[in-house]
Amino acid sequence: MNVGSSQDVACSVCIANYNGVNVLEACLDSVFRQDFPHSIEVIVHDDASTDGSAAIVTEKYPAVRLLRSKTNVGFCVSNNRMVAVAKGKFILLLNNDAELRGDALSVLYDYAVRTNVCGIVGLPQYSKETGELLDMGSRFDPFLNPIPNLNDSRRNVGMVIGACMWLPKQLWNELGGFPEWFESLAEDMYLCCCARLKGYPVIALAASGFDHWVGSNLGGGKVIRRTLQTTYRRRTLSERNKSYVMFLCYPAPLAHVLIPLHLLSLAMEGLVLSAVKKEWRIWIEIYRPCFSALWRNRNKLMRLRREIQAGRRVSLISFYSVHTFLPHKLTMLIKYGLPTLK
Repeated sequence: MNVGSSQDVACSVCIANYNGVNVLEACLDSVFRQDFPHSIEVIVHDDASTDGSAAIVTEKYPAVRLLRSKTNVGFCVSNNRMVAVAKGKFILLLNNDAELRGDALSVLYDYAVRTNVCGIVGLPQYSKETGELLDMGSRFDPFLNPIPNLNDSRRNVGMVIGACMWLPKQLWNELGGFPEWFESLAEDMYLCCCARLKGYPVIALAASGFDHWVGSNLGGGKVIRRTLQTTYRRRTLSERNKSYVMFLCYPAPLAHVLIPLHLLSLAMEGLVLSAVKKEWRIWIEIYRPCFSALWRNRNKLMRLRREIQAGRRVSLISFYSVHTFLPHKLTMLIKYGLPTLK
């Protein structure tokens, strides 16, 4: 594998880092250990870290192109900056808490070249903590809650996680990259939904994979001892940004039914959860800000929705083919009970 030694770069590996001193070296080592015969470049965007992780890149990984941000700008801006300067025909977005398995780049590149399919591609995601297979991409319920795909024969999915996302740079540019006003979370969902609206597939491969310290950046978002645990910050961003994606990407006429149902169920969920847990902080910090943000940004959302829907090239049936009818939160409630918020 040649790193940064050729103008003809096959793949640019883009790693967004913020205070990743405990995980970044393992991530970079997994990239440099790849069994990959083509030229790559590795770009790290350091988002004003305060833990010395940027210095580790400078001292131990001279082949890495390090972009330093003077201020903390968030995950979306970090990735947009890296892809803007990337030289590769293909882009691999990689979280700093993710580690590629040895043949990951070869599997992704060979699939892209062999099939000549322009789309977004992901690999099986494994828990770094337990070794458990977490998903091979995800389908959606009616309200855009991701449902992990564990069927290794299912290739077309609703989304693949941005912790390890492969796509041609040309497609990234056409889609416009990540929406910077999302800050973090659901930007991968947005990109995948926009791609599918334009007729580009979202593919989950069953070979190779990556290991992920799930939730290490924003905390939570995983099952621990049969209890769903998350943080206020993660849940706030998740509910808000997922609602943004629904509003922007769901095609009419079903959007006219599903979006009001989503908002109604979200309000009921927030009120019931707050009442049952006797913790009104839940409503105040998670659910109320979601509705406030939707109202505050309504003009921007309407304008962007018109632009996105104008580029739609697929039928309703095709777009909603990766959705199921049963609300995933109900399934999780029955299986794990009420979530623990920290």
